Amino acid sequence: MKTPLRAMIVVLLLASCGGSSTTPPRDLDNACTILKQRPDYHKAFKAAERKWGVPVHVQMATIHQESKFVGDARTPFRYVLGVIPMGRQSSAFGYGQALDATWDEYVKAENRRFARRDDINDATDFMGWYKNITRERNGVALDDARNQYLAYHEGHTGYRRGSYNSKPWLVQVAGKVATRSDMYQQQIAACRLR
Repeated sequence: MKTPLRAMIVVLLLASCGGSSTTPPRDLDNACTILKQRPDYHKAFKAAERKWGVPVHVQMATIHQESKFVGDARTPFRYVLGVIPMGRQSSAFGYGQALDATWDEYVKAENRRFARRDDINDATDFMGWYKNITRERNGVALDDARNQYLAYHEGHTGYRRGSYNSKPWLVQVAGKVATRSDMYQQQIAACRLR
């Protein structure tokens, strides 16, 4: 193999190992930094806000909690005897950690056969769809990050039954989501975005 061809192959291999589009942005505590660093995120959040009415800051706070903006996030493995992997804790995947069955319901309801959970546009559209069902079935306002998160985590029926009341850790997490949503809202109001 000639040296220039070999060098080109090495460069291409190294380039393909570079950052993935599913890697998180830097400084997850700053909404402006996230949206400026990832303009595709900003477009996706705004599109879902226009279509579904879910504020950008609520979407961002939910995605932060679910995946820390890692597009191909998965739940951890379960282990037997601490060493033998027995599969993942759930089928949750992607930016919004949508479960297989819930994602399939969305794909069918919205006729989005090619939608992917690791695509920010599809993930935010899913989130808008789901949060609107939460509003319709349980009367939770679209800007109520705390209760929308509880319903997102517990499912619509679980939320209606108050299953989260037996999970103090989850109520605490929902409070953190609400706090982050408020923080993101204030930051977005102050930053200059196109």
